[in-house]
Amino acid sequence: QVQLVESGGGLVQPGGSLRLSCAASGSTFWMYTMSWYRQAPGKERELVADIASARSLTNYADSVKGRFTISRNNAKNMVYLQMNSLKPEDTAVYYCKTTRVVAGTNYDYWGQGTQVTVSS
Repeated sequence: QVQLVESGGGLVQPGGSLRLSCAASGSTFWMYTMSWYRQAPGKERELVADIASARSLTNYADSVKGRFTISRNNAKNMVYLQMNSLKPEDTAVYYCKTTRVVAGTNYDYWGQGTQVTVSS
């Protein structure tokens, strides 16, 4: 079992910044890719960014490239999403996710989500 707890969401004006945090349980955090997803009202959940365990390689959705930065601190079991130049279309619930493979089966673990609202 892995528990993920997000924090840092809120209301911000267009052009502003927020930093989301995700705290993960377990001693093997450092071994696994961590991801941020988001889901806007009436839309499907989409991948925002992920960061691999090895060498912390990162991947971003085109819509956030150059504005968002994902990072991790393996010593603290934390993953972060720094969001700059926020736009109203970034409004969504943001979720932290990781996957464990047990006996060849993938198990996805999600946090409860944190609301980000970009509005003037």
